Amino acid sequence: MNRSLRAGLATLLMTLLAACGGGGSADVSAPPAATAPSITSQPQNQAVTIGESATFSVSAAGTAPLSYQWQKNGASIPGATASSYSTPATIAADNGSTFQVIVTNGAGSVTSNQASLSVSAAPPASGATTDITTYKYDVSRSGLNSTETTLTISQVNSASFGLLRNLLVDGLVDAQPLYLAQLSVQGAMRNVVFAATEHNSVYAFDADTGAKLWQVSLLMSGDSPSGNHGCGQITPEIGVTATPVIDRNAGAHGTLYVVAMSMDTSGNYHQRLHALDVTTGAELLNGPTEISASYSAPGAGTSTFDPGQHAERAGLLLSGGTLYTAWTSHCDMPPYSGWVISFSQSTLTRASTLNVAANSQNGPSIWMSGGGPAADSAGNVFLITANGDFDTTLDANGFPNHGDFGNAFLKISTANGAMAVADYFAQKDTVAQSNVDHDLGSGGELLLPDMTDATGKTRHLMVGAGKDTNIYLVDRDSMGKFNANTNNIVQTVAGALPGGVWSTPAYFNGTLYYGDMAGTLKAFALSGAMIRSTPTSQTATSFVYPGTAPSVSANGTSNAIVWAHENTSPGVLHAYDASNLAHELYNSNQAANGRDQFGPGNKYITPVVADGKVFLGTTHSVAVFGLL
Repeated sequence: MNRSLRAGLATLLMTLLAACGGGGSADVSAPPAATAPSITSQPQNQAVTIGESATFSVSAAGTAPLSYQWQKNGASIPGATASSYSTPATIAADNGSTFQVIVTNGAGSVTSNQASLSVSAAPPASGATTDITTYKYDVSRSGLNSTETTLTISQVNSASFGLLRNLLVDGLVDAQPLYLAQLSVQGAMRNVVFAATEHNSVYAFDADTGAKLWQVSLLMSGDSPSGNHGCGQITPEIGVTATPVIDRNAGAHGTLYVVAMSMDTSGNYHQRLHALDVTTGAELLNGPTEISASYSAPGAGTSTFDPGQHAERAGLLLSGGTLYTAWTSHCDMPPYSGWVISFSQSTLTRASTLNVAANSQNGPSIWMSGGGPAADSAGNVFLITANGDFDTTLDANGFPNHGDFGNAFLKISTANGAMAVADYFAQKDTVAQSNVDHDLGSGGELLLPDMTDATGKTRHLMVGAGKDTNIYLVDRDSMGKFNANTNNIVQTVAGALPGGVWSTPAYFNGTLYYGDMAGTLKAFALSGAMIRSTPTSQTATSFVYPGTAPSVSANGTSNAIVWAHENTSPGVLHAYDASNLAHELYNSNQAANGRDQFGPGNKYITPVVADGKVFLGTTHSVAVFGLL
């Protein structure tokens, strides 16, 4: 090989070696160092309404690839590994939550600033503004919904109004249905009606579509609803009888409180207080709580609550963070007493106990045809007891000396969390009335709005009626106590309700509405803090046992309609012009071919109205009426 060829080959070899990093003097630069991530745009605070989703985003710089991990309240969120994160549909409990993201690469990591989430209540949809959270709408038990804008006097007739659907359930609906407008359930805002049954079930339905949203049983493992104890008052089974109560602001989504009776496999009876999430029916507060109590009264010894001898007919009361339960007997079958047992709303622990038949085995009990105890703004509780023992020997303060308050209006103080009878009224012939089973507490009470009497004095009044045909008007500030010669009260309207009362009244715009047994529904005007003795109007229809427990819907003071249920077979829903009960607007028998009939009637039923719909508990369903 000649010299020039060898020189060329050597040059080529050196070039190849340099290209392969195999030596020589070629300069090969090292790759640039990786850059740790940095945040260039921080996540921002977000504000949404309940049911909406919130989205948080971040921008970061640094050597790729960058990875992301979002955190909520300091805990990593599974699957949240992109540069943005969208929450599920928010709930009230999400309010105040914080979100941040950790950005990572091979050179390090950086954590973003925290961004907060504000969740507010959703504004109600047009026409959906009313909640029904307790018996007869409010703790005064007025029976009035004054926010009804859809159902008007001109529209409620058989041509444009009628039965929309029957929401079928597994037992009698003796408890009044409840309702929440625009509740976030299953990712959507819904108007929801709740029903509780004597088979110990609670249901939530979409009020607009009829879809069942959830159903739960309140029975513990192996339990069954109670039998009727040989009494036909609540039959054939006893589960949930009393109207529950809802607090929309309790818990993460709102809480429904309900009492259920059951029997276990050993034949033991149980009364239990449950707290349910209104969106799922899930049990809350480590519930349920077993209801038990004992009570000691001066000179009366100690009595113990027997869950098998009692039933809760009167609706629950929620006042000042305390739940009040009131108890009745099975057909006056002794032994039974007049128990009022309260519980902390937030823990379900027993708060206080009162027995208003502390020295009696024969009552009085408390049932009020399903009416609930009432409460005033000071937290005093008001109710009416049934027939039973009354101690006509009074102590120095004018109270029954053994604490037995048969056939009486009661004012119960709740100061310092302890219940005590603060004042009362008993009829002058209360013992004679009890001896012939004339319950004063067969009807429920109503706390009237403040009224000015003829002397210019502001009166705080309570009205009630029972089996003796009279209406009693009582001053809540000085109730009158007991006097064997006279009733020391504001007014007795004698014989105003000839059939006697097994129901609760309603009040609207200066008028009191009562439906006595086998009598007409009557309107009594009030003036000068007194009740006029004769009705200003009454219905053509007479209502068979137990009479009727009316309610009123209105838009302020206009388009007022009185709603009433007739306990016949089939049952009948009636609607009347509140200004003249002789003017019937509608009844469910008017439409051809039984279009609006909903099955047999049920006793102690109150129609309730919200957002253009009327809800009525039946023997097997909740009947829903509205514009067709």
